[in-house]
Amino acid sequence: MSESTSKIRDIPLYRSCPFDPPDEYRRLREEEPVSRVRFADGQEGWLLTKYDDVKALLLDTRFSSNRNIAARTRHLYEKPKLPAGAMVSMDPPEHTRYRRLLASQFTMRRVRALEPKIEGYVSQQLDEMHKAGPGVDLIETFALPIPSLVICDLLGVPPHHRNDFQDWAQTVLNLDLPIEEVQRAKDELFGFITELVHEKIKNPQDDIISGLLHTESDEPLTLEEVVGVSVLLLIAGHESTSNMLGLGVYALLRHPEELAKLIADPSIVDHAVEELLRYLSIVHLEFIRTATEDIEFAGHLIKAGQTVKASLVSAHRDIDRYPDPDVLDLTREDVHHLAFGHGIHQCIAQQLARVEMRLSYRLLFERFPTLRPAIEPENVRFKDDSVAYGVKQLPVAWDVPTA
Repeated sequence: MSESTSKIRDIPLYRSCPFDPPDEYRRLREEEPVSRVRFADGQEGWLLTKYDDVKALLLDTRFSSNRNIAARTRHLYEKPKLPAGAMVSMDPPEHTRYRRLLASQFTMRRVRALEPKIEGYVSQQLDEMHKAGPGVDLIETFALPIPSLVICDLLGVPPHHRNDFQDWAQTVLNLDLPIEEVQRAKDELFGFITELVHEKIKNPQDDIISGLLHTESDEPLTLEEVVGVSVLLLIAGHESTSNMLGLGVYALLRHPEELAKLIADPSIVDHAVEELLRYLSIVHLEFIRTATEDIEFAGHLIKAGQTVKASLVSAHRDIDRYPDPDVLDLTREDVHHLAFGHGIHQCIAQQLARVEMRLSYRLLFERFPTLRPAIEPENVRFKDDSVAYGVKQLPVAWDVPTA
Protein backbone atom coordinates (compact mmCIF):
# COMPACT_ATOMS: atom_id res chain seq x y z
CA MET A 1 0.00 0.00 0.00
CA SER A 2 1.35 3.42 -0.98
CA GLU A 3 0.58 7.04 -0.16
CA SER A 4 2.07 7.87 -3.58
CA THR A 5 4.99 10.18 -4.11
CA SER A 6 4.04 10.95 -7.70
CA LYS A 7 3.67 14.42 -9.13
CA ILE A 8 0.54 16.30 -8.07
CA ARG A 9 -1.26 17.54 -11.18
CA ASP A 10 -4.33 19.55 -12.10
CA ILE A 11 -7.46 17.82 -13.42
CA PRO A 12 -7.04 17.31 -17.20
CA LEU A 13 -9.51 19.50 -19.07
CA TYR A 14 -8.18 20.18 -22.59
CA ARG A 15 -9.79 18.13 -25.40
CA SER A 16 -8.07 17.89 -28.77
CA CYS A 17 -11.22 16.20 -30.16
CA PRO A 18 -14.67 17.25 -28.93
CA PHE A 19 -15.87 13.64 -28.67
CA ASP A 20 -12.83 12.32 -26.78
CA PRO A 21 -11.65 12.80 -23.19
CA PRO A 22 -8.70 15.10 -22.53
CA ASP A 23 -5.57 13.54 -24.06
CA GLU A 24 -3.80 13.21 -20.69
CA TYR A 25 -6.26 10.54 -19.56
CA ARG A 26 -4.80 7.97 -21.96
CA ARG A 27 -1.37 8.26 -20.36
CA LEU A 28 -2.81 8.20 -16.86
CA ARG A 29 -4.79 5.02 -17.53
CA GLU A 30 -1.65 3.32 -18.80
CA GLU A 31 0.93 4.63 -16.33
CA GLU A 32 -0.80 6.08 -13.27
CA PRO A 33 -4.47 5.02 -13.06
CA VAL A 34 -4.75 6.28 -9.47
CA SER A 35 -3.02 9.65 -9.38
CA ARG A 36 -2.62 12.65 -7.10
CA VAL A 37 -4.36 15.87 -8.08
CA ARG A 38 -4.79 19.39 -6.75
CA PHE A 39 -8.32 20.73 -6.79
CA ALA A 40 -9.35 24.33 -7.43
CA ASP A 41 -9.41 25.23 -3.74
CA GLY A 42 -5.85 23.98 -3.23
CA GLN A 43 -6.75 20.73 -1.52
CA GLU A 44 -4.90 17.63 -2.65
CA GLY A 45 -6.83 14.51 -3.55
CA TRP A 46 -7.07 11.65 -5.99
CA LEU A 47 -8.11 10.96 -9.57
CA LEU A 48 -9.34 7.56 -10.84
CA THR A 49 -9.16 6.83 -14.56
CA LYS A 50 -9.82 3.06 -14.95
CA TYR A 51 -13.28 1.54 -15.33
CA ASP A 52 -12.98 -1.01 -12.52
CA ASP A 53 -11.67 1.57 -10.05
CA VAL A 54 -14.44 4.06 -10.90
CA LYS A 55 -17.10 1.38 -10.51
CA ALA A 56 -15.60 0.19 -7.22
CA LEU A 57 -15.57 3.72 -5.81
CA LEU A 58 -19.26 4.22 -6.58
CA LEU A 59 -20.07 1.04 -4.62
CA ASP A 60 -17.78 1.70 -1.64
CA THR A 61 -19.79 2.94 1.35
CA ARG A 62 -16.63 4.21 3.05
CA PHE A 63 -16.72 7.15 0.64
CA SER A 64 -19.28 9.90 1.19
CA SER A 65 -21.32 11.71 -1.47
CA ASN A 66 -21.73 14.74 0.81
CA ARG A 67 -20.46 17.69 -1.22
CA ASN A 68 -20.27 19.90 1.87
CA ILE A 69 -17.15 18.00 2.95
CA ALA A 70 -15.60 17.62 -0.53
CA ALA A 71 -12.90 19.75 -2.12
CA ARG A 72 -13.98 22.42 -4.56
CA THR A 73 -13.31 20.98 -7.99
CA ARG A 74 -13.79 24.14 -10.09
CA HIS A 75 -14.94 27.12 -7.98
CA LEU A 76 -13.00 28.96 -5.29
CA TYR A 77 -15.91 30.74 -3.63
CA GLU A 78 -17.40 29.53 -0.36
CA LYS A 79 -19.64 26.51 -0.68
CA PRO A 80 -23.32 27.41 -0.57
CA LYS A 81 -25.43 25.45 1.86
CA LEU A 82 -27.05 22.55 0.06
CA PRO A 83 -30.84 22.89 -0.05
CA ALA A 84 -33.20 20.40 1.53
CA GLY A 85 -33.85 17.60 -0.91
CA ALA A 86 -30.35 17.57 -2.46
CA MET A 87 -30.34 13.77 -2.41
CA VAL A 88 -27.41 13.43 -4.84
CA SER A 89 -25.26 14.77 -2.00
CA MET A 90 -26.64 12.48 0.71
CA ASP A 91 -25.55 9.20 2.23
CA PRO A 92 -27.72 6.50 3.84
CA PRO A 93 -29.93 6.45 5.78
CA GLU A 94 -31.03 9.96 4.76
CA HIS A 95 -30.60 9.17 1.06
CA THR A 96 -32.53 5.91 1.41
CA ARG A 97 -35.65 7.72 2.57
CA TYR A 98 -35.64 10.04 -0.46
CA ARG A 99 -34.86 7.23 -2.87
CA ARG A 100 -37.72 5.10 -1.60
CA LEU A 101 -40.25 7.91 -1.97
CA LEU A 102 -39.08 8.82 -5.47
CA ALA A 103 -39.03 5.20 -6.63
CA SER A 104 -42.73 5.03 -5.83
CA GLN A 105 -43.30 7.93 -8.24
CA PHE A 106 -40.86 7.00 -11.05
CA THR A 107 -42.55 3.75 -11.95
CA MET A 108 -42.20 1.83 -15.21
CA ARG A 109 -45.97 2.12 -15.57
CA ARG A 110 -45.67 5.88 -15.63
CA VAL A 111 -42.77 5.76 -18.12
CA ARG A 112 -44.59 3.36 -20.45
CA ALA A 113 -47.73 5.48 -20.29
CA LEU A 114 -45.67 8.49 -21.37
CA GLU A 115 -44.22 6.85 -24.51
CA PRO A 116 -47.02 7.91 -26.90
CA LYS A 117 -46.84 11.46 -25.54
CA ILE A 118 -43.04 11.53 -25.93
CA GLU A 119 -43.39 10.33 -29.51
CA GLY A 120 -45.90 13.12 -30.05
CA TYR A 121 -43.47 15.72 -28.68
CA VAL A 122 -40.71 14.42 -30.96
CA SER A 123 -43.02 14.61 -34.00
CA GLN A 124 -44.13 18.09 -32.96
CA GLN A 125 -40.53 19.35 -32.81
CA LEU A 126 -39.70 17.68 -36.12
CA ASP A 127 -42.58 19.63 -37.62
CA GLU A 128 -41.09 22.79 -36.12
CA MET A 129 -37.74 21.97 -37.73
CA HIS A 130 -39.41 21.39 -41.09
CA LYS A 131 -41.32 24.65 -40.79
CA ALA A 132 -38.18 26.63 -39.92
CA GLY A 133 -36.24 25.04 -42.79
CA PRO A 134 -32.53 24.32 -43.29
CA GLY A 135 -30.30 26.40 -41.02
CA VAL A 136 -32.47 25.81 -37.95
CA ASP A 137 -30.67 25.26 -34.64
CA LEU A 138 -31.13 21.61 -33.68
CA ILE A 139 -30.51 22.36 -29.99
CA GLU A 140 -33.13 25.10 -29.65
CA THR A 141 -35.76 23.40 -31.80
CA PHE A 142 -35.25 19.71 -31.05
CA ALA A 143 -32.74 18.61 -28.40
CA LEU A 144 -33.79 20.99 -25.63
CA PRO A 145 -37.60 21.17 -26.04
CA ILE A 146 -38.29 17.41 -26.04
CA PRO A 147 -36.94 16.49 -22.57
CA SER A 148 -38.18 19.83 -21.21
CA LEU A 149 -41.74 19.09 -22.30
CA VAL A 150 -41.50 15.57 -20.87
CA ILE A 151 -40.29 16.72 -17.45
CA CYS A 152 -43.04 19.36 -17.44
CA ASP A 153 -45.55 16.55 -17.86
CA LEU A 154 -44.02 14.42 -15.15
CA LEU A 155 -43.73 17.15 -12.54
CA GLY A 156 -46.87 19.03 -13.49
CA VAL A 157 -45.04 22.21 -14.54
CA PRO A 158 -47.07 24.42 -16.92
CA PRO A 159 -45.30 24.02 -20.31
CA HIS A 160 -45.39 27.77 -21.02
CA HIS A 161 -42.77 28.13 -18.25
CA ARG A 162 -40.37 25.85 -20.14
CA ASN A 163 -38.11 28.64 -21.41
CA ASP A 164 -37.82 30.12 -17.92
CA PHE A 165 -36.60 26.98 -16.20
CA GLN A 166 -34.33 26.09 -19.14
CA ASP A 167 -32.57 29.44 -18.71
CA TRP A 168 -32.37 29.07 -14.93
CA ALA A 169 -30.97 25.54 -15.21
CA GLN A 170 -28.28 26.47 -17.72
CA THR A 171 -27.17 29.34 -15.49
CA VAL A 172 -27.09 27.17 -12.36
CA LEU A 173 -25.00 24.50 -14.12
CA ASN A 174 -22.55 26.95 -15.70
CA LEU A 175 -19.25 26.67 -13.86
CA ASP A 176 -17.69 29.88 -15.17
CA LEU A 177 -20.34 32.45 -14.29
CA PRO A 178 -20.02 34.79 -11.28
CA ILE A 179 -21.52 33.29 -8.14
CA GLU A 180 -23.92 36.25 -7.85
CA GLU A 181 -25.48 35.43 -11.21
CA VAL A 182 -25.74 31.73 -10.37
CA GLN A 183 -27.34 32.50 -7.00
CA ARG A 184 -29.86 34.86 -8.60
CA ALA A 185 -30.94 32.10 -11.00
CA LYS A 186 -31.21 29.63 -8.10
CA ASP A 187 -33.40 32.02 -6.13
CA GLU A 188 -35.72 32.56 -9.09
CA LEU A 189 -35.97 28.83 -9.78
CA PHE A 190 -36.66 27.94 -6.14
CA GLY A 191 -39.23 30.73 -5.92
CA PHE A 192 -41.02 29.43 -9.00
CA ILE A 193 -41.10 25.84 -7.70
CA THR A 194 -42.21 26.96 -4.23
CA GLU A 195 -45.24 28.69 -5.73
CA LEU A 196 -45.98 25.61 -7.84
CA VAL A 197 -45.80 23.32 -4.80
CA HIS A 198 -48.23 25.51 -2.86
CA GLU A 199 -50.62 25.34 -5.82
CA LYS A 200 -50.43 21.54 -5.84
CA ILE A 201 -51.15 21.36 -2.13
CA LYS A 202 -54.52 22.94 -2.92
CA ASN A 203 -55.09 21.33 -6.33
CA PRO A 204 -53.24 18.01 -6.68
CA GLN A 205 -52.94 16.44 -10.12
CA ASP A 206 -51.57 13.19 -11.52
CA ASP A 207 -47.92 14.25 -11.39
CA ILE A 208 -44.82 13.57 -9.30
CA ILE A 209 -44.92 16.75 -7.21
CA SER A 210 -48.54 16.04 -6.22
CA GLY A 211 -47.59 12.44 -5.48
CA LEU A 212 -44.78 13.50 -3.14
CA LEU A 213 -47.06 15.97 -1.36
CA HIS A 214 -49.96 13.59 -0.89
CA THR A 215 -48.11 10.35 -0.23
CA GLU A 216 -49.28 7.78 2.31
CA SER A 217 -45.69 7.11 3.36
CA ASP A 218 -44.82 6.98 7.06
CA GLU A 219 -41.92 9.33 6.31
CA PRO A 220 -43.34 12.05 4.04
CA LEU A 221 -41.15 14.88 2.83
CA THR A 222 -41.48 18.31 4.34
CA LEU A 223 -42.61 21.18 2.13
CA GLU A 224 -39.03 22.43 1.88
CA GLU A 225 -37.83 18.95 0.90
CA VAL A 226 -40.47 18.62 -1.83
CA VAL A 227 -39.31 21.93 -3.28
CA GLY A 228 -35.66 20.84 -3.23
CA VAL A 229 -36.35 17.44 -4.82
CA SER A 230 -38.54 19.05 -7.47
CA VAL A 231 -35.79 21.51 -8.42
CA LEU A 232 -33.32 18.63 -8.68
CA LEU A 233 -35.66 16.60 -10.89
CA LEU A 234 -36.51 19.59 -13.06
CA ILE A 235 -32.84 20.31 -13.79
CA ALA A 236 -31.62 16.72 -14.07
CA GLY A 237 -34.70 15.64 -16.00
CA HIS A 238 -34.07 17.81 -19.02
CA GLU A 239 -30.51 19.14 -19.02
CA SER A 240 -28.62 15.83 -19.27
CA THR A 241 -30.95 14.30 -21.86
CA SER A 242 -30.98 17.43 -24.02
CA ASN A 243 -27.18 17.45 -24.08
CA MET A 244 -27.11 13.76 -25.02
CA LEU A 245 -29.55 14.41 -27.85
CA GLY A 246 -27.62 17.36 -29.26
CA LEU A 247 -24.12 15.93 -28.86
CA GLY A 248 -25.30 12.47 -29.92
CA VAL A 249 -26.75 13.77 -33.17
CA TYR A 250 -23.58 15.72 -33.89
CA ALA A 251 -21.43 12.64 -33.20
CA LEU A 252 -23.54 10.61 -35.63
CA LEU A 253 -23.28 13.29 -38.30
CA ARG A 254 -19.48 13.27 -37.88
CA HIS A 255 -19.44 9.44 -38.15
CA PRO A 256 -21.40 8.86 -41.36
CA GLU A 257 -20.62 5.13 -41.55
CA GLU A 258 -22.24 4.59 -38.16
CA LEU A 259 -25.17 6.84 -38.99
CA ALA A 260 -25.72 4.83 -42.18
CA LYS A 261 -26.12 1.69 -40.04
CA LEU A 262 -28.88 3.34 -38.01
CA ILE A 263 -30.71 4.71 -41.04
CA ALA A 264 -30.52 1.32 -42.79
CA ASP A 265 -31.66 -0.60 -39.71
CA PRO A 266 -33.55 1.50 -37.12
CA SER A 267 -33.94 -1.61 -34.94
CA ILE A 268 -30.37 -1.08 -33.68
CA VAL A 269 -31.41 2.14 -31.96
CA ASP A 270 -31.24 0.57 -28.49
CA HIS A 271 -27.61 -0.42 -29.08
CA ALA A 272 -26.97 3.03 -30.55
CA VAL A 273 -28.28 4.78 -27.44
CA GLU A 274 -26.09 2.72 -25.09
CA GLU A 275 -22.98 3.17 -27.24
CA LEU A 276 -23.50 6.93 -27.51
CA LEU A 277 -23.91 7.13 -23.72
CA ARG A 278 -20.59 5.34 -23.32
CA TYR A 279 -18.72 7.11 -26.09
CA LEU A 280 -19.76 10.66 -25.17
CA SER A 281 -20.00 10.49 -21.35
CA ILE A 282 -21.53 13.94 -20.97
CA VAL A 283 -21.19 13.95 -17.17
CA HIS A 284 -17.58 14.96 -17.64
CA LEU A 285 -16.68 16.56 -14.31
CA GLU A 286 -18.06 14.02 -11.84
CA PHE A 287 -18.17 11.81 -9.79
CA ILE A 288 -16.81 13.18 -6.50
CA ARG A 289 -16.53 11.22 -3.26
CA THR A 290 -14.77 11.90 0.07
CA ALA A 291 -13.11 9.29 2.30
CA THR A 292 -14.75 9.01 5.72
CA GLU A 293 -11.78 7.07 7.13
CA ASP A 294 -8.29 6.02 6.07
CA ILE A 295 -8.91 3.63 3.18
CA GLU A 296 -6.70 1.27 1.21
CA PHE A 297 -7.98 1.60 -2.35
CA ALA A 298 -6.41 0.20 -5.52
CA GLY A 299 -3.05 -0.11 -3.77
CA HIS A 300 -3.00 3.41 -2.36
CA LEU A 301 -3.72 4.92 1.04
CA ILE A 302 -6.50 7.49 0.78
CA LYS A 303 -6.69 9.42 4.03
CA ALA A 304 -9.87 10.43 5.82
CA GLY A 305 -11.17 13.73 4.44
CA GLN A 306 -9.45 13.44 1.07
CA THR A 307 -11.60 13.93 -2.04
CA VAL A 308 -11.54 11.44 -4.90
CA LYS A 309 -12.67 12.30 -8.43
CA ALA A 310 -13.75 9.36 -10.58
CA SER A 311 -13.35 10.23 -14.26
CA LEU A 312 -16.26 8.77 -16.17
CA VAL A 313 -14.99 9.99 -19.54
CA SER A 314 -11.74 8.14 -18.95
CA ALA A 315 -13.35 4.97 -17.58
CA HIS A 316 -15.47 4.64 -20.70
CA ARG A 317 -12.33 4.63 -22.87
CA ASP A 318 -10.55 1.93 -20.85
CA ILE A 319 -9.11 -0.67 -23.25
CA ASP A 320 -9.22 -3.27 -20.47
CA ARG A 321 -13.00 -2.93 -20.45
CA TYR A 322 -13.91 -2.14 -24.08
CA PRO A 323 -12.23 -3.40 -27.28
CA ASP A 324 -11.31 -0.40 -29.45
CA PRO A 325 -12.75 2.02 -26.88
CA ASP A 326 -12.08 5.13 -28.95
CA VAL A 327 -14.21 3.80 -31.81
CA LEU A 328 -17.92 4.66 -32.01
CA ASP A 329 -19.62 1.37 -32.89
CA LEU A 330 -23.43 1.38 -32.79
CA THR A 331 -23.54 -2.42 -32.92
CA ARG A 332 -21.05 -2.91 -30.08
CA GLU A 333 -21.96 -5.83 -27.82
CA ASP A 334 -21.66 -5.73 -24.03
CA VAL A 335 -21.68 -1.94 -23.80
CA HIS A 336 -22.55 -1.85 -20.07
CA HIS A 337 -21.50 1.65 -19.04
CA LEU A 338 -21.62 3.91 -15.99
CA ALA A 339 -23.26 6.90 -17.68
CA PHE A 340 -26.20 6.78 -15.26
CA GLY A 341 -23.93 6.21 -12.29
CA HIS A 342 -23.75 3.03 -10.25
CA GLY A 343 -24.83 1.89 -6.82
CA ILE A 344 -27.27 3.75 -4.63
CA HIS A 345 -27.00 6.99 -6.61
CA GLN A 346 -27.76 5.43 -9.99
CA CYS A 347 -30.08 7.74 -11.96
CA ILE A 348 -33.65 7.00 -10.96
CA ALA A 349 -35.01 8.27 -14.30
CA GLN A 350 -32.62 6.38 -16.57
CA GLN A 351 -35.35 4.37 -18.30
CA LEU A 352 -37.23 7.55 -19.14
CA ALA A 353 -34.05 9.06 -20.62
CA ARG A 354 -33.54 5.95 -22.74
CA VAL A 355 -37.08 6.19 -24.12
CA GLU A 356 -36.57 9.86 -25.01
CA MET A 357 -33.28 9.17 -26.77
CA ARG A 358 -34.51 6.07 -28.59
CA LEU A 359 -37.54 7.83 -30.03
CA SER A 360 -35.69 11.07 -30.79
CA TYR A 361 -32.76 9.53 -32.67
CA ARG A 362 -34.94 7.12 -34.64
CA LEU A 363 -37.63 9.58 -35.68
CA LEU A 364 -35.18 12.39 -36.44
CA PHE A 365 -33.28 10.36 -39.03
CA GLU A 366 -36.43 8.81 -40.43
CA ARG A 367 -37.75 12.31 -41.10
CA PHE A 368 -34.41 13.88 -42.16
CA PRO A 369 -32.13 11.11 -43.51
CA THR A 370 -29.95 13.70 -45.27
CA LEU A 371 -29.45 15.78 -42.13
CA ARG A 372 -26.02 17.45 -41.91
CA PRO A 373 -24.32 20.28 -39.99
CA ALA A 374 -24.85 23.70 -41.56
CA ILE A 375 -21.59 25.07 -40.10
CA GLU A 376 -17.98 23.95 -40.24
CA PRO A 377 -16.63 21.83 -37.35
CA GLU A 378 -14.32 24.62 -36.17
CA ASN A 379 -17.37 26.84 -35.59
CA VAL A 380 -19.26 24.39 -33.36
CA ARG A 381 -19.06 25.50 -29.71
CA PHE A 382 -19.15 23.06 -26.82
CA LYS A 383 -20.21 23.26 -23.16
CA ASP A 384 -16.79 22.95 -21.55
CA ASP A 385 -18.08 25.40 -18.93
CA SER A 386 -21.02 23.27 -17.78
CA VAL A 387 -21.55 20.31 -15.47
CA ALA A 388 -23.07 18.46 -18.45
CA TYR A 389 -20.97 18.52 -21.62
CA GLY A 390 -22.74 19.16 -24.90
CA VAL A 391 -23.16 21.34 -27.97
CA LYS A 392 -24.24 24.95 -27.44
CA GLN A 393 -25.76 25.43 -30.90
CA LEU A 394 -25.97 23.19 -33.95
CA PRO A 395 -27.42 24.70 -37.13
CA VAL A 396 -28.40 21.85 -39.46
CA ALA A 397 -29.48 21.45 -43.08
CA TRP A 398 -31.01 18.71 -45.23
CA ASP A 399 -32.01 18.10 -48.82
CA VAL A 400 -35.30 19.77 -49.64
CA PRO A 401 -37.26 18.03 -52.43
CA THR A 402 -37.76 20.21 -55.49
CA ALA A 403 -41.14 20.46 -57.14
